Amino acid sequence: MKKYLALLALSVSFMSAASAQQDPKAGKILDQMSAKYQAMKAFRANFTQTLENDATKVKENLSGDILVSGQKFRLKISGQEVINNGQTVWTYMKSENEVNISDFEADEQEISPSQIYTLYKKGYKYSYVQEAKEGGEAVDVIELSPEDRNNPVFKVRLKVSKVDKSVKSWQMFKKNGNRYTFKINKFTPNVPVDATTFNFDKAKYKGVKVIDLR
Repeated sequence: MKKYLALLALSVSFMSAASAQQDPKAGKILDQMSAKYQAMKAFRANFTQTLENDATKVKENLSGDILVSGQKFRLKISGQEVINNGQTVWTYMKSENEVNISDFEADEQEISPSQIYTLYKKGYKYSYVQEAKEGGEAVDVIELSPEDRNNPVFKVRLKVSKVDKSVKSWQMFKKNGNRYTFKINKFTPNVPVDATTFNFDKAKYKGVKVIDLR
């Protein structure tokens, strides 16, 4: 049930980076990018995730939408809705009309999407690769590599807009041959949120089966 959240959680681990012996040019860009997103009260991103494996000839696409505010988020992807208010996580599966409730625990295996723009300060080394074009827009390409040799990810390439320091896309390369590409299709800053946005309202899901795993 946490398959797609786990994939996204792994994808956002690209933002981790070690504090010592880092490329200062890459570090400056990452700091500017991080400051941009942390200054927003909330934001929404529509994204496409592509999984490819050349050896097994696999290519799969998923589309998703995520709303983030501080440590809270609301993620919709592949028939699932994951809501996290910073303490409790609700995972709703539309096909079963079922919601699982669990305590939120931010660990290294399943990183919260709400931490995506602040995690780069530990765990990975980063370096500046080159300037490139993404959809006709100039971007800076930054490569990250994990310090932990047991990390299933061995390389990530991140593309940041040279104009406004927004994240355009990133690729995550795993040791098992899987390659994930995440592309931001639409980004909306400072979307309105309230006290009910990041909580599961049972009344809006008629007949939902509730499984409390806490």
